[in-house]
Amino acid sequence: MGLTNNDIFKKLRVAHKLRDDDIVKICALVDFKVTKSELGAIFRNENHPKYMVCGDQILRNFLNGLIIHLRGPLPPKNDTPNKPKNTN
Repeated sequence: MGLTNNDIFKKLRVAHKLRDDDIVKICALVDFKVTKSELGAIFRNENHPKYMVCGDQILRNFLNGLIIHLRGPLPPKNDTPNKPKNTN
């Protein structure tokens, strides 16, 4: 059996040494709201009664926010293409 979204999320949290506050801030970078209690339910053991399955949307938004957190925001795109310089 492969990794679940919960497993991937847990491994990323440990690898980047993130706390729940950090994850909430990272998700806010992409205008996605997640609460600490939701994160607690996602990171619980799957046999726990309050365990919550991490959906694709939560993981996708976290990954997009993590990219912005690590690399910074994308620079604005220019509407006009670069023109070659004249070398006459």
